[in-house]
Amino acid sequence: MQIFNRSANFIAKASIVGLVLVVGSLLGLLTTANRWSWVNNQRVVREQPIQFSHQHHVQTIGLDCRYCHTSAETSTFAGIPPTKTCMNCHSQIWITSPYLEPVRSSFRDNRSLRWVRVHDLPDFAYFNHSVHVKKGVGCETCHGRVDKMPLMLQENSLQMEWCLDCHRNPAQYLRPRSEIYTMGYRPAESQAVVGARLMKEYHVNPRTSCSTCHR
Repeated sequence: MQIFNRSANFIAKASIVGLVLVVGSLLGLLTTANRWSWVNNQRVVREQPIQFSHQHHVQTIGLDCRYCHTSAETSTFAGIPPTKTCMNCHSQIWITSPYLEPVRSSFRDNRSLRWVRVHDLPDFAYFNHSVHVKKGVGCETCHGRVDKMPLMLQENSLQMEWCLDCHRNPAQYLRPRSEIYTMGYRPAESQAVVGARLMKEYHVNPRTSCSTCHR
C-alpha cells in the first residue's frame, strides 16, 4: 500500500532546498546586519544639548580644529572643549541669544554641558589620536568633511574592517602634517606617490595583530 503520493518526493526535495536557502539567507543577514547604518550609527545625527554647527564655525568663520580640540596632537583623544572655550567668543557675540542660554548657564553654574560623543569607540578598542595625527592621517580621513556638516555625524562605520583597511594599506590615506587640518585636501602629485613617500618619511608601519587595538 502506497502511503505517500509521488508528489511527496518533489515536496521533500523542495523543502530541503528551501531550508538550505532560508538558513543561508539568515546567516548572510547576520553577517551584514552590523554594517547597517542604524546599527553602527553611521550618518546618524545625535541630539545634543545645543545643535552645534561645524559648518558655520569651520567653513564660515574659519576656526582651526585645534582651537576646540586642544589635545588632538598630544593625547590619545581629541577632547571635547569646555564651556569656557565657547565663551571666549560668545561672551562678546550673541550674548543674549536664547539659543545659547544652555552655554551661558553652564558657564555660570560651572557645570559641564553633556555633549553626546559622536565618534565613540567601544571600551575594548584602544585608539591613540595623537599617533594617527603624527603619522599623517588627516581629520577629514576619519571624520569626513566636517566643514560641510551643519550637524555633526559619524561619517564612517568605525568598525574593525574599516580600521584594518587603513592599517593594511595606509599610503592611500596619508597626507603631509601641514595638511592634517585642511578640509578638501588634494595632493599635487598622485596619492600613491605622496603616500609612499610619507610612509618612509613618517616611519609608518601599522600593525594588524589583535593586540594592537585590543589590549
